[in-house]
Amino acid sequence: MKKSVILGALTVAGLAAGAAAAGTLDDVKARGKLNCGVTTGLVGFAAPDANGNWDGFDVGVCRAVAAAVLGDPNAVEFVPTTGKTRFTALASGEIDMLARNTTWTFSRDVDLKFEFVGVNYYDGQGFMIPKELGVSSAKELDGATVCIQTGTTTELNLADFFRANNISYEPVPIETNAEAQQQFLAGACDVYTTDASGLAATRATFENPGDYAVLPEIISKEPLGPLVRHGDNEWGDVVRWTLNALIASEELGVTSANLEEMAKGTSNPEINRMMGTEGSLGEMLGLDADWAKRAIAAGGNYGELFAKNIGEETPVGLARGLNAQWKNGGLLYSPPFR
Repeated sequence: MKKSVILGALTVAGLAAGAAAAGTLDDVKARGKLNCGVTTGLVGFAAPDANGNWDGFDVGVCRAVAAAVLGDPNAVEFVPTTGKTRFTALASGEIDMLARNTTWTFSRDVDLKFEFVGVNYYDGQGFMIPKELGVSSAKELDGATVCIQTGTTTELNLADFFRANNISYEPVPIETNAEAQQQFLAGACDVYTTDASGLAATRATFENPGDYAVLPEIISKEPLGPLVRHGDNEWGDVVRWTLNALIASEELGVTSANLEEMAKGTSNPEINRMMGTEGSLGEMLGLDADWAKRAIAAGGNYGELFAKNIGEETPVGLARGLNAQWKNGGLLYSPPFR
């Protein structure tokens, strides 16, 4: 779902060099539309409805950037990508940014020449099984068949885990989450492994989700976040600080409900700087003073986006956990707006 290592690094690096530093911010403004790479369909994160309208947690980040830059959260062309195609799409310039449950790793940052602008979901790889399999731990999966998306480091994590526990498995390669779901439900594999958030999103679409369990083991760190090409720092700053505005606004108590009131000015200087009533942060980004206000208005602050798309009251049913604000015991933390 998220982690390609199959692509030739040199090919991707070469594409990135050709597309980098072309001034993506200017290109997006001139085009009047943001080209945002997303998954081919994962409920809660990025999926089109029957009319082709995209919605989800990652989609919300794309819309916030479009709102900040273009003044319109709907000025987005969503480009579905797989684990294999996503990096080529970004490196070649087909998309301006990628928001697709993609893990920030050393090789992607350094070797593939991409720039991760932050983390919008702290995750880890897990395992889902039919309850009738009678297994309570991943360490009991010796000899299991495992559905796994090709072109992902999920494959490497899986191999490491089974080797470390001296057990064996038979991989069942699949290309997309939809194919994984189909194969898993058809019994073509005993286990489906991907990010735990993806397992929860997939199980939420099952006719009888209670018949399936996510095992307790989390076998990796998967910091998921949006990324852009190396060499275009101005554009990277725009995407980074848009994400930070969503995170900071939740911490500072700015919501879609009180946004208009907060934008008139408050006693909190940081809110005023973010809202553009003090200072010139928008100008520094090459945007106007209301950029952050529009980003938050697009779908609400980080907490609102989380609750609406993947939170405990949704079918996906994820608790905040590591994705709670730092003041609440989580890892979520924006650098200061000053």
